[in-house]
Amino acid sequence: MTEALRAGAPSGGPGAGREGAQHRLLRRGAALLEESDPELARLLDAEADEQTHTLAMVASASVADPAVLAAGGAALSNVTAEGYPGARYHPGAARFDAVERLAAERARHAFGAAYANVQPHSCSSANQAVLAALLAPGGTLLALDLDSGGHLTHGSPASVTGRHYRAVHYGLDAAGLVDYGAVAELAHRHRPQVLIAGASAYPRRLDFERFRSIADEVGAYLVADISHIAGLVAAGEHPSPVDVAHLTTTSTYKQLGGPRGGLILSGAEHRTPGPDGRTPLERLVQRAVFPQSQGTPAPAAIAAKARALALVAEPAFKEAMRLVVEDASALAAALALRGHRVLTGGTDNHMVLLDMGARGMSGVVAERALEECAILANRNRIPSDTRPPLVTSGLRLGTNILAQRGIGPDEMPRCAELMDRVLGATTVLGDTEHRVDPGVRDAVRREVAALCRAHPLPFWPTARTAVAPERSGERH
Repeated sequence: MTEALRAGAPSGGPGAGREGAQHRLLRRGAALLEESDPELARLLDAEADEQTHTLAMVASASVADPAVLAAGGAALSNVTAEGYPGARYHPGAARFDAVERLAAERARHAFGAAYANVQPHSCSSANQAVLAALLAPGGTLLALDLDSGGHLTHGSPASVTGRHYRAVHYGLDAAGLVDYGAVAELAHRHRPQVLIAGASAYPRRLDFERFRSIADEVGAYLVADISHIAGLVAAGEHPSPVDVAHLTTTSTYKQLGGPRGGLILSGAEHRTPGPDGRTPLERLVQRAVFPQSQGTPAPAAIAAKARALALVAEPAFKEAMRLVVEDASALAAALALRGHRVLTGGTDNHMVLLDMGARGMSGVVAERALEECAILANRNRIPSDTRPPLVTSGLRLGTNILAQRGIGPDEMPRCAELMDRVLGATTVLGDTEHRVDPGVRDAVRREVAALCRAHPLPFWPTARTAVAPERSGERH
């Protein structure tokens, strides 16, 4: 992370200081919001303020550059234009066509892909579109089990994907790693049409080449879901599946610093025939997104994706992703030294998973206790979890935002100590009830605020308050 980024210096470049129509519109909009709806404006201001002095370690989050946020609020939102560039179903889409082409070009460049669809509203939407393109209703898919770190859209009974398709799930071995032998055995037994390689709570590298080999053995399409590791893939910190899998999906906000949204990518296989033996995969995906699973795209969100993907190609992003991996490894080691049970014994990516049951508390108690102290991490089910999804026995941590702040591995012991102090000062009153020692809570909040002031979010204005205010709805 450069010193300019670490200091939160304003960005410049061509056109800096020139105020165009979009700039004037956003400035006028902010003023109108404060004048006409102060209640809503106060809530939005408080959130922006709080993010500046909260130690966010939510694994499924990154922070968007203000330019990305500005693009997401663009007047382009007023454009209605179903279809794709050059083939819209509404007039007035010339600028949107150019923006969508730019976003797709930047997505291809960022991931070395031959094809990119930038219209999905989320990675969940992207996954549903891909499955619709490759699977008939009732078709079989093989994916990682939810409690082993998989995702809802990988065939969970709670998801539409688990209702429309026959889902078979593989799991982990005794060390908590993907059991590739079991993947192969299940693939040969059930002959899935789609094999999904991807996870939402798995701290180790995925062997995409091995997944592809298994898929080829049974004639399945390989889909890689890299929603959580997309930044690491783009920066070369994790092997890329783009030329290995038939199709790759991702979100744009979890690690790419973009808006809420998704992408569908394809590399060497983009012209491979689909299940009908004729239609190329890229064309099937186009149809599956629109009109099969989505209607009108979100033009301003696509503009925000374009800006975020441009930033992904810059050296500062690659440096941040290097820091993400180093931070996670150091955080896992520091927590283990303090007696926490770190699943798989460490991490290869941005994610650290803790078994809070080993400390006599549930995941939700740990999450809420930390939140009271301005530290954010989320509850998560872990293998063999006996607690329900809203309670869980695990805690999931991520270092994306720590790295964006420029907080390095040398400071991970301090982060671990702050967490450990909070959890050690938490009295467990039940699976969902707790009490944090007020003195510890106040002291940790002050230290968190100081750490965040020393490492401000890049390009964000300085927080107005020195210590994080009490969150509404605080639980004791």
